[in-house]
Amino acid sequence: MILFFAENGQEIKNGFLKSQNKAGTSNIYGEEQMALDKWADEVLINGLKKTRLVRYIATEEQPNIIEIDNPRNQFGVVIDPLDGSSLIDVNLAVGTIIGIYPGTVLDKGENMIAAMYILYGPLTTLTFTTGNGVHDFVMGEKGEFYLTAENIRIPDGKIYAPGALRKDYLPAHSKFIESLENDGYKLRFSGSFVADMHQILHKGGVFTYPGIKGKEKGKLRLLFEANPMGRIIAEAGGAISNGKKDILSILPDAIDNITPVYAGSKKEIGLIERYTQELSV
Repeated sequence: MILFFAENGQEIKNGFLKSQNKAGTSNIYGEEQMALDKWADEVLINGLKKTRLVRYIATEEQPNIIEIDNPRNQFGVVIDPLDGSSLIDVNLAVGTIIGIYPGTVLDKGENMIAAMYILYGPLTTLTFTTGNGVHDFVMGEKGEFYLTAENIRIPDGKIYAPGALRKDYLPAHSKFIESLENDGYKLRFSGSFVADMHQILHKGGVFTYPGIKGKEKGKLRLLFEANPMGRIIAEAGGAISNGKKDILSILPDAIDNITPVYAGSKKEIGLIERYTQELSV
């Protein structure tokens, strides 16, 4: 199945030249869809229907779980077809995020059997885990992928990628960011979750898109963004949290669940959970 997504990833990147316009429709989160979002979604869904590799498909662009007729396997797959698509017109890196479950997609992230993302940057790279380490591949000129890094471990580093506006920070998060800045962390935030997390995976530190004033439940998607990326980060020796507990331990009750996200090295995750506990007493 990893090969399926790798092959279709190249088709999605080739499609960037076709359209960068808005589609005039909204996804399940009420966000206006780009034409490329819908096109990438169709490429992956139609391919999975044709191959019958999985039984269940849930994507960020679809309102309901899709069930495949006569599937060859019982897998459930969650997909963010084109994360960061609004950055394509300014030529910044975007990506595709995938998580694979043994059955239903409404399951805890810790039960995911594989997770991967494809990053479309100066190079097209594929990063995946099947529970036996995290590995990086880069795509060659003929579309084949070559191993570039094996058994990746997230290093100690002082990078932070903070989403949301400072004026909207909640007390624990505000104290957390202040602590990082006082400790000399450098801000590196592109607005592409895949690109920012790829940097954190390789250079250490923390990515965060917190709950904020008026949106305490956060913004990022539990199924399509947090769980697959969290599975990769955890397998590389890091952690992912909603500021209170491990996101991978949360059982979703709907495909559109959202969550605050803190993902990176365990040191930073422990720090935000400590501040949250102290300031909620």
